[in-house]
Amino acid sequence: MTLTEEQRQIRDTVRRFVEREVMPYEPVLIRREIEGGGASPGLTDGERRDLQEKGRAIGFWGIDLPAAYGGADLDPVTLAIIHEELGRTIVDFDFGGSVLPALFSCNEAQKERYLLPTINGERISSIAITEPGSGSDAMGMRTTAIRDGDSWVINGEKCWITRGDTADYAILFARTPQEGPRGGITCFLVDRAAGYTSAPIALMGSRDKVGSIHFADVRVPLDAVLGEVNKGFEHAMPFIYRNRGFILSAKNLGAMARMIEMAIDWARQRTVFGKKLAERENIAFAIAECEIELRAAKLLVHSAAARAAAGADYRHEACATKVFVARAANAVADRALQIHGALGYAKESVIERWYRDLRVERIYDGSDEINLASLARNLFKGHAKAGDALV
Repeated sequence: MTLTEEQRQIRDTVRRFVEREVMPYEPVLIRREIEGGGASPGLTDGERRDLQEKGRAIGFWGIDLPAAYGGADLDPVTLAIIHEELGRTIVDFDFGGSVLPALFSCNEAQKERYLLPTINGERISSIAITEPGSGSDAMGMRTTAIRDGDSWVINGEKCWITRGDTADYAILFARTPQEGPRGGITCFLVDRAAGYTSAPIALMGSRDKVGSIHFADVRVPLDAVLGEVNKGFEHAMPFIYRNRGFILSAKNLGAMARMIEMAIDWARQRTVFGKKLAERENIAFAIAECEIELRAAKLLVHSAAARAAAGADYRHEACATKVFVARAANAVADRALQIHGALGYAKESVIERWYRDLRVERIYDGSDEINLASLARNLFKGHAKAGDALV
């Protein structure tokens, strides 16, 4: 795995930005959580916009947008490098100007109403797939959209939706049983003004703000369909595999690297019973185990990103990457907290925050069990060959 000189420059620039502009918010967010008696509300809208404008000033805006929309149109490997650096902090921050990939399927009218305003930060979207009764089994969703005259009537409930309680419109996936195959699922663009309601969901950790969304006879016009009827999953799965392979997993690499660095620094300075922790074999070996897991995780992420960049099918790699990296990140957080002892368990510690935040990585965007089932199915059906990870 060799980075180009441009990729190295991008990595170094983003790392400096994160260290100088984003990390200073860590004690601020921790203090808000302690004083508020619950999960941190994260950055305010004003703080996020301020950081994103600072990012824009150094050329980081729309990093995954096509050039036609004013974006940088960066390749998957470079995106993975950027998200790894963004993952080095507990502050939930992403550069501005990005949108959910499904929105690139908007028709011209929808682009004006949804895509362009979202790119410009004027609108906020959520992607509503998961339901209380189906979880990772997206094909088991029960939310329906029934055609009635010049409208679709939507009924159902979505949960665990990122920005579900704050977004002003939802990219909604619903079953359209009267439009052909009963298993057909269609994607809709639904404005909050159409009448859906939502509520926040409190979580153990996670930097994402999630909520539940309720649809009770919500009417949207016929042209609210994104793409084609009964072809909704064509918009959902690329987004999910992208997250599994080189976006969410890449962020976990950054978290792992920083926690290892913190464990090394603490082991060098902490003296127990007359010896530095770094001189104690059990502590040194624990850190070495973390290093092995980080290196293996990084290779998996870059393998998935390289396959995506080459236009190859990387779904199998994405599933393997998601499982391994999520588990490795949790293992590193556990060891780093143990090495720090009571200090790592204190609310003031970013490791304590990561210990809670990273647990959800093994659940959302495809649980360990869902990804393992996909891997096994691919192997038994001959869709993938054991260990065939090279582009």
